Amino acid sequence: MRCCLLIPVYNHPDKLPALMHRLSSTGLATFLVNDGSNAHCSAVMRQLADDDSNVTLIELERNSGKGAAMKAGMRAASRAGYTHAMQVDADGQHNLDDVADMLSLARHNPRALVTGVPHFKNIPRLRYYARHLTHFWVWVNTLSRDIADSMCGFRIYPLAATMAIVDSAHTGDRMDFDSEIMVRLHWAGTPVIELPTLVTYPEDGISHFRGWRDTGLIAWMHTRLFFGMLWRLPRLLTRRALPAPEVKRD
Repeated sequence: MRCCLLIPVYNHPDKLPALMHRLSSTGLATFLVNDGSNAHCSAVMRQLADDDSNVTLIELERNSGKGAAMKAGMRAASRAGYTHAMQVDADGQHNLDDVADMLSLARHNPRALVTGVPHFKNIPRLRYYARHLTHFWVWVNTLSRDIADSMCGFRIYPLAATMAIVDSAHTGDRMDFDSEIMVRLHWAGTPVIELPTLVTYPEDGISHFRGWRDTGLIAWMHTRLFFGMLWRLPRLLTRRALPAPEVKRD
């Protein structure tokens, strides 16, 4: 297993240096994806890459969305020979104390998608209810409760399985990507291993969720997945009768 860090960035210049400093202790190569950030944030990212040979900066010409940034980063990591990529969001909301446990789970279960299940220290009420609506549709579209939370951007992807889907199926380019790729990996038989993790929305945090646009994209994503589930219904029902795969730990 060769794992790297993958951080999509859109205008988080104040949080990024401290995040990178904390993650440097892992010794993992880092792929920073500049998703069309403004001049100040772009300058911060270029300086971080110049200062650390372990950091690779990928720059998109314009803001294309979190999903597009993730796919660009995963393609680059795959070409560089990495087998796994740990996604960490750039806004400082994830508990980096859990990085070691996630890496351990991935090493012992290399076929699996290892993902955080957030325990929120604080969360805006509207986001709380919106998340639970997405949880419901993910359970419908997988015919299971195997995915407790599909929206946490703190996870380790097995790159071969993930890129096989990205290269063969339509996946969203914005906030719809995180949930869609998890459902499609589940359909493909990739085990999902969950780790409870504390998530904090920073008091001075910047949200790039765009209400009408992103809500519409997520609704369309769930619609596509629902019809995809109907086509796969016999296979998914058969899988439910099989024993769950064993999760290996230290």
